[in-house]
Amino acid sequence: MMHRRAFLQGSAAAVLLTPVVAHAAPEGLSAPIEIVDDVHGVPHIRAASIPDAFYGQGYVVARDRLFQIDLGHRRELGRLAEAFGVDFAKHDAAARLFHYRGDLNAELRRIPADVLACARAYIAGINARIDEVLADPALLPPEYAILGVTPLKWGIEDFVLARGGAIGNADDEIRRAQLAAIGMLELDAIVAPLRPNWTMTVPDGLDAAAVSPADLGVLRQGGLPFGPDTPVRDPAEGPMERANAGSNAWTVAGNRTATGRPILANDPHLGIGGFGPRHVAHLSAPGLDVIGGGAPGLPGIMQGHTDRFAFGRTNFHIDQQDLFVLDLDPADPERYRHNGGWKRFTRVDVAIPVKDGAPYVVTLRYAVQGPVISHDPAKRRATVLGSIAMQPGGGGAFAMIAINLARDWASLRRAFRLHPSPTNFHYADIDGNTGWQVIGFAPVRKRGDGLLPVPGDGRYDWTGMRDFAALPNEYNPKKGWFASANQNNLPADWPRDRIPAFSFRAPYRYERIADVLAGQPRHSVADSVALQFDTLSTPARQLLTLLPPTPSPAGDMLRRWDGRLTADSAPAALFEILWRDLGKRMLAAIVPARARTLVTEIDPSVLLGLLARPDARLPVAARDAMLRDALAAAWTSAQSLLGTDPAGWRWGRLHQVRIAHPLSRIPAIAAAFPAIEGGASGGDSYTVMARWLGDGPGWRVGGGASYLQVIDVGAWDNSVFLNLPGQSNDPRSPQYRDQFAPWIDGRPLPLLFSRTAIDARVARRMTLQGNRR
Repeated sequence: MMHRRAFLQGSAAAVLLTPVVAHAAPEGLSAPIEIVDDVHGVPHIRAASIPDAFYGQGYVVARDRLFQIDLGHRRELGRLAEAFGVDFAKHDAAARLFHYRGDLNAELRRIPADVLACARAYIAGINARIDEVLADPALLPPEYAILGVTPLKWGIEDFVLARGGAIGNADDEIRRAQLAAIGMLELDAIVAPLRPNWTMTVPDGLDAAAVSPADLGVLRQGGLPFGPDTPVRDPAEGPMERANAGSNAWTVAGNRTATGRPILANDPHLGIGGFGPRHVAHLSAPGLDVIGGGAPGLPGIMQGHTDRFAFGRTNFHIDQQDLFVLDLDPADPERYRHNGGWKRFTRVDVAIPVKDGAPYVVTLRYAVQGPVISHDPAKRRATVLGSIAMQPGGGGAFAMIAINLARDWASLRRAFRLHPSPTNFHYADIDGNTGWQVIGFAPVRKRGDGLLPVPGDGRYDWTGMRDFAALPNEYNPKKGWFASANQNNLPADWPRDRIPAFSFRAPYRYERIADVLAGQPRHSVADSVALQFDTLSTPARQLLTLLPPTPSPAGDMLRRWDGRLTADSAPAALFEILWRDLGKRMLAAIVPARARTLVTEIDPSVLLGLLARPDARLPVAARDAMLRDALAAAWTSAQSLLGTDPAGWRWGRLHQVRIAHPLSRIPAIAAAFPAIEGGASGGDSYTVMARWLGDGPGWRVGGGASYLQVIDVGAWDNSVFLNLPGQSNDPRSPQYRDQFAPWIDGRPLPLLFSRTAIDARVARRMTLQGNRR
């Protein structure tokens, strides 16, 4: 097993001291694997077979991120209470509600044999590391001793069983129904304008007045009850994070780059503040050579490149969930109205093991549309969350393996059949080809558009799914580049009856990317890096044109500003304070009192549109007064927050980055895992360098691009990356926070790929040895 001194070697010393460590023979490994960690903590796995390479990936992610993947694994399997006690039992019940109830073996038979072999090997690699740390508890991450638990072993069935129950857009459906009930459905366009344009109607048979947040049932349970104060949630679970989660990606063909080779850039946007959502690894074996960022606990690389092509992804938008409202039989609440009669729920009784207590017994119910999330016999009402994830083939745990095994565009398109989640997939290969394909599964509805809850009586049921073949794509586009930033990128002539969603983001990031790429006929890797850290704010520039000409301290400062939200900018800080205040004032001005609990946010396009084009809701005189008052208030607030001298104001003084262990409310965890902080950040939700604010009244960074890559296709060693805050979650490791400062500074690191480049910057080596049993 790995020697502690080898693990703790600092980067500078490790270049000279590269210990070779031999490990015992683990089950499922056919030949020795060499794992070479470079100075940035990226493990380069050199295996004799493709499954063995995935075994190595499972091993290294468990080595670097064991508690992270273990906690996620327990949560998805509904096995928290057996480790942490009865307070976690209701969360286990909710997780088990979203376990797949079909034939697990049939799901596994859907997976090609080579893909399945790699998944089994990945799991074997995780379990090998677990066996290793259990045999030598000194190797366990510190959380285990503090919490008094041990890691849970993995099985292949777990990948098809746990489908995850997320709130998705169900709360949007509730909000719209509540607005419809008070005759103000049109106000939903203030919160979330429909993109593409669409006219909402209340589904036939829906009693909108009866809809309430209670219909979300178990989805409202909140975070896990760790710590003495408030429940702990994942960084991606809050409403602000869900509203902003997205990504940027662009692909530039060789005829528009400085080298004549394609460039592919990608920076996925996720919550920032807890565990890092990516772990970088390099898997190589005969027939496989792939490097990049993967999701800890899922096999394969999500964003990166093989020896043949580069690939990236951003969120596309497919409405993959519907909220169904069921009428219960007054004589028997275990029956619900469906297709003109009464149908009985499928019931599953489960006994959840509880640490130091009796099992927690609960009944899970399923209707034809999916899991029952709320069951209220007193109101003769139940609600069901219909979800693509719960359908046969709806689990996506094997998709990355299939993508990694592909060799070209044609074989990738076969791999896409295993990928249900909505994604803009970017591609560029060594032959100069570039491609974009939307992938994911879309429900086929009998009726309705998915925007409001629907009756569960059968009229709105799903009749099937469409896959990527029914979604847009481009191959070698004439303009020589394409980009996606979660904007509406459906073709203008896309059929109205096949619009997959209406939740595309405001186009500000995309428009900035497009403007830059269109003006760079000789784009370079450095240009892509600069664009990933670009802080020019289109909303800010638009607002500056609307400021009243009357002299004022705030107006005078902003009119001299270039609209860039850099960390060292005083006007940027003033703008953000002004922007927040204007949003509140606009909501107060245009939203009737009885709708204000429902309309609590304003889309930037709505805010700017009303300021630019006042109407009956906001006459010109009221608009002018609002701007004057907001400017004065923002100046006063800035002085209160940043001091009386504007020369000392900085956006980065407010917009700080802090990364802490998700369980840091437990004092012993907080002491063992020092927070990583002190980073002043620029950007906001609408800059290409997306660094949005977290939930609550503060100004701290809540999310953005924690992983970034720019790939020079074919000249792979020129590629660069960053993975915030580092590769390891263990504070004893030099990779615990070594990428924090480069990320703050915008200095990406080499993504080493060739054996020559890797061997010149080795931090440590280790060998796993053994024969397949």
